[in-house]
Amino acid sequence: MTENKPLSPRQLERLLAIDDCIRSPHCYTAKALAARLGVSERTLRADLAFLRDRFDAPLEFSSSKGYHYADPRWRLPAIPLTQGELFALTLGAKALEGYAGSAYEAELQSSIQQLARRLPEKVWVNLEKLVQERINFRPGAELLNLDPNIYQVLQEAWRSSRQLWMRYYTAGRDAESERVVDPYYLDIYRGSNPYLVAFCHHRQAFREFRLDRIREYRILDQTFDPDPSFDWKIYSKNAFQVEKGNCLYRVAIEFTRKAAPFIREREWHSSQRIEERADGSLTLRLEVGGLQEVKRWLLYYGKEAMATAPPELVKLLQQETEIMARQYETGDFES
Repeated sequence: MTENKPLSPRQLERLLAIDDCIRSPHCYTAKALAARLGVSERTLRADLAFLRDRFDAPLEFSSSKGYHYADPRWRLPAIPLTQGELFALTLGAKALEGYAGSAYEAELQSSIQQLARRLPEKVWVNLEKLVQERINFRPGAELLNLDPNIYQVLQEAWRSSRQLWMRYYTAGRDAESERVVDPYYLDIYRGSNPYLVAFCHHRQAFREFRLDRIREYRILDQTFDPDPSFDWKIYSKNAFQVEKGNCLYRVAIEFTRKAAPFIREREWHSSQRIEERADGSLTLRLEVGGLQEVKRWLLYYGKEAMATAPPELVKLLQQETEIMARQYETGDFES
């Protein structure tokens, strides 16, 4: 018997799914079970061993039956699940409702219903009612063009390490181009802007592609070996919001006393340092890989923020505000 460590909700969900598959009339190999659950064979085999060791499951395998129970009367014991764990999962499903293209919302809801059987019915009904009536997630502007099927395609591409062809729309150039990429990660900004981090063979570099701007896509037969030197934490370390770059800019921004409380209450970047001043104002210092997102962020604060470094950022803001001033004077957009 293995050490009785608490089950995570995710592992509990997998065990319930494995149990359902084994009891079905289908013949499941380890490979087939892993594909059904969307996990590696190594993870799947660890779960099977967990069932045998922790719960004494009479698991057997044969070429004709696949994995099956030697004694079909065996049942999973009542697995403890706290109200807090189920509440957290229910919150996750509720959060997904607020975002366009949430392909896994139905699957998560189904998993929650299975897990809810481990609690008394009254407790579950009360939790569900609380979440539905008292908690609301507001993601802001929804993505209008996101194909929810792309999540399934990405999952298959990751599982099989296969390349992805896509026709991609670049908003800045108002143009489309064809790309072949090696998909690595999904980076979700503010809960509603999913970006695919991939190695682009056209650019011969890692790039980010917003999912709603991918007009067409398909998995290719060509496989790829993930670069073992690629480290997501290093790659994204200097990002400000979604912008990344190869240069490192040391940014200094002064915020008035009026704006300072809003700056203090959040971590805007992992590198940030705040220098307080006696009058209640402050200076925020960052080290970032790009300046365009910083420029757009500072424009939100208007006259309550002023960049003092680097010179490139100061110039960007001067040019932007001068153009804005002229447009308001003339009433026309500058080309």
